[in-house]
Amino acid sequence: MSDCGCHHEAKNAQERKILMIALALNATMAVVGGIAGWIGQSTGLLADALDMLSDATAYAIGLVAIGRTASFKANAATLSGIALLLLGLGVLFEVGRRVVYGAEPASGWMIGTAAVSLIVNMSVLRMLAPLKSGEVHLRATWIFTRADIVANVGVIVAGMLVFWLRSPIPDYVIGTLIGLYVVKEAVSILVEARRARRGGPTPNGSS
Repeated sequence: MSDCGCHHEAKNAQERKILMIALALNATMAVVGGIAGWIGQSTGLLADALDMLSDATAYAIGLVAIGRTASFKANAATLSGIALLLLGLGVLFEVGRRVVYGAEPASGWMIGTAAVSLIVNMSVLRMLAPLKSGEVHLRATWIFTRADIVANVGVIVAGMLVFWLRSPIPDYVIGTLIGLYVVKEAVSILVEARRARRGGPTPNGSS
């Protein structure tokens, strides 16, 4: 029996649907988190919002890459990694700026907004679970969302400490940690994309 490609097309359609939902959710929360971070003067929330914006970008790139060549997918993952790296460095710069000029982060905004983001990201991570063992551009989206969950929990803890200590320092610390974590994840994606472009084995054992 000849292969009509129906299974492949169905798989692509499923991936496209998952990424479209994830894109919409992350883009929405990036806007919400960015506004809340600005109003609440929280570097942690701004970092979290930028992280979710990078996720939305990764999902958009993933949608474009579906059904394309392996080289295109590796290039898409590279683009995602570069975007994430730049955003991570931008977060670290913003933390430094606020340390110099001062800020008064609002713990209520931090905890409430991060809690909503956490719920959204946990839902997205469950949706993306089938893609984490897929091709490099799809694994990148799963890595991004996993990083978001870590960031959300960190912002919630930092918000509690800001309220308890009456100090902006916990917010500066979590903003810095999220920035560093984002940079680390970006490097991981870039390394894997480079390996995929060369046709070598990926960390999941695929080539």
